[in-house]
Amino acid sequence: MTYRRVAQLRSAEELRSYLQRIGAQIAFDEQIQSGPAAPLAQPYQVNGMVVGNRFAVLPMEGWDGTRDGRPTDLVRRRWQRFGLSGAKLIWGCEAVAVRHDGRANPRQLVINAQTVGEFAALREALIESHRKHFGKTGDLVIGLQLTHSGRFARPNDDHRLESKILYHHPLLDRKFNFPPDGAVLSDDEIAHLIEDFVQAAVLAQKAGFHFVDIKHCHGYLGHEFLSARERSGRYGGSFENRTRFLREVVAGIRASAPGLHIGVRLSAFDSLPFHPGPAGTGEVEAWAEGEYPYTFGGDSAGTGIDLTEPRAFLDLLLSLDIRLVCITGGSPYYNPHIQRPALFPPSDGYLPPEDPLLGVARHINVVAQLKQYRPELLYVGSGYSYLQEWLPNVAQYAIRNQQTDVVGIGRMVLTYPEIIADILNGRPLQRKRLCRTFSDCTTAPRHGMVSGCYPLDDFYKASAEAKALARIKKEQKISPVDTAEPLQS
Repeated sequence: MTYRRVAQLRSAEELRSYLQRIGAQIAFDEQIQSGPAAPLAQPYQVNGMVVGNRFAVLPMEGWDGTRDGRPTDLVRRRWQRFGLSGAKLIWGCEAVAVRHDGRANPRQLVINAQTVGEFAALREALIESHRKHFGKTGDLVIGLQLTHSGRFARPNDDHRLESKILYHHPLLDRKFNFPPDGAVLSDDEIAHLIEDFVQAAVLAQKAGFHFVDIKHCHGYLGHEFLSARERSGRYGGSFENRTRFLREVVAGIRASAPGLHIGVRLSAFDSLPFHPGPAGTGEVEAWAEGEYPYTFGGDSAGTGIDLTEPRAFLDLLLSLDIRLVCITGGSPYYNPHIQRPALFPPSDGYLPPEDPLLGVARHINVVAQLKQYRPELLYVGSGYSYLQEWLPNVAQYAIRNQQTDVVGIGRMVLTYPEIIADILNGRPLQRKRLCRTFSDCTTAPRHGMVSGCYPLDDFYKASAEAKALARIKKEQKISPVDTAEPLQS
């Protein structure tokens, strides 16, 4: 396989020609507007709140809290950089566990009675950073993402899963060594978990957050509910039962935290798991058991997209008066190229089985279809970081043509948070700071280190972890897919 690097697509004609050659349906504007009248600078209203522009910072775990779930200086630095980014919507900040056994790693943040004051201080630090750089904060909206990691919980040891599952998945059980007779969460245990989500939302409101995101993406527990077709009882089988968890969490929040807004980050499409093939390239797992029942937003073969149930989910959100929805797809644990298009694989991943630009196109087009179906909701799109130099051009087109309401940016903010302010103010992009999707921000946590941009952020580049990470990558011979041009940062 040979893929062109985005950094080498220097002209609009080059980009357009390459997209056409690979079949990636991504449209873009050749000229970027800046100033108050620019499409990306337009404010909007949601739930009575005014949000000042069309950019959002997406939630990212840093694997850098304390063992008891409190923030560290590394967490504070990241949140302050969210504030200086210029984005007026901070979606979730990062995934925060509602209780200890729901942590994806032993250093994930946890919100409880002991930590709530520190979350309030984190939020104030973000606001103060934004005020320092931009003055105005009345149009800044900040949410907190609430989660339980479910099948992918590692609350006590980086290398030991302590999974809480809703049903046995034959492929994922085997992939992650979950015993075939391992316990499945009971309906009573789910009821207690719902209480934990509600209490976490109450604390988030106390800490001053405008909304909470009830996470339904990336293979974590909320997402697993949506594919629990083979589960019996109140929380599995029918679409009504598979969405009961969300409905009961929302009812609890409405009763216990009136006035707190709610959003959902949703994996609106999924697929069969992938694994590295003989040459290291991702290959789809074999499935010969008839229709594949374990995706939400996937087709019966497990390799395509069917938005029938995601559309029904949007109908449900509207009926629950939830207007905020952030669309993503897949899972970093079993099909990362779908969830996060990248040229360079993390250490537990595989070389991309498709040009990552096809993954970007998939994200953009799914959001556009969902927005066309249910335009009453406010949509945040994902998958834009891989566009690199062309991010502003695609983002502006998407906003102008109502493919999304807000452009969400994740990895790019780790190395270059000011990219949003630079775009809005018409400044040239700082090319040496653009995320090139090296995936070190994922490889490091997979080996028990904190997440950060080790190649491009001088702060992490100078750390002891950077040297350790370089050794690991050399030992494991982690390398990118072949490209048509020399690799340059």
